[in-house]
Amino acid sequence: MTSVILQLICPDRAGLVSALSSWIFKNRGNIHHADHHTDEGVSLFLSRLEWDLDGFRIPRDAIDAEIQDLANSLSGKAQLYFSDVFPKVAIFVSKQSHCLLDLLGRVSNNELRMNIPLIISNHDTLRESCNQFKVEFNSIPIDAESQLISKKMILDSPVNHNIDLVVLAKYMQILSPNFLQAFLNVINIHHSFLPAFKGAKLYHRAWKRGVKLILATAHYVTDDLDDAPIIDQAIAYISHHDEVEDLIRKGRGIERIAIARALTFHLRRQVMVYEGRTAIFA
Repeated sequence: MTSVILQLICPDRAGLVSALSSWIFKNRGNIHHADHHTDEGVSLFLSRLEWDLDGFRIPRDAIDAEIQDLANSLSGKAQLYFSDVFPKVAIFVSKQSHCLLDLLGRVSNNELRMNIPLIISNHDTLRESCNQFKVEFNSIPIDAESQLISKKMILDSPVNHNIDLVVLAKYMQILSPNFLQAFLNVINIHHSFLPAFKGAKLYHRAWKRGVKLILATAHYVTDDLDDAPIIDQAIAYISHHDEVEDLIRKGRGIERIAIARALTFHLRRQVMVYEGRTAIFA
């Protein structure tokens, strides 16, 4: 059954939960998920409500207008989603295949509620690996001479495919400000060796220093790299028995876990971004 999902952020005050649930009940909605959070530090109320579309009094194409009126009456902002809408997702990748192939497999197994019409890479390395999934693979090299043309192609390709979400599955390139203005939903997977370890051969230097755990972070991409809202993180513990190859293997494992969980939260509309951070209603 299709459900309606509401995300609302507004100034905190008494009676908000009652006002929202009463509005849904008045319109004959059957609520089956209701999650709320009050951030007292900034005096904000966050709510995620999900109810059955079947039997709801307001027609589907008129619900958003009604929701916006409700949000305005609360001096808040609202986003409305439907569970039967699968976003179109473009995956950006470089030479490393572990995150890409894991996501393609999860989509094929119906674990992730999304469609992947496009893969973009700055190398041709993974084209053959993607052929079995029947997804368009665009290789767009980036070098000093063709950088302007490449950036235009990178921007135009997702636009032409009506992409809703971009996933950077170890893309290893910085997106242009124009791209981030065109696509507000971009999720990246990143090793969290910074600021302790920078540059090349991160795992080698981390192993040499004797780190005891490694971390992978999935986050939304913003213009400010230091202000990227974190969606999910995964860790792996390291022992003195582990060699560099073990750290690399464990690192790839937790990167797959973190990006898959982050996408699951995003696709189920369980993530709400505010004040540069996230609330995860899971």
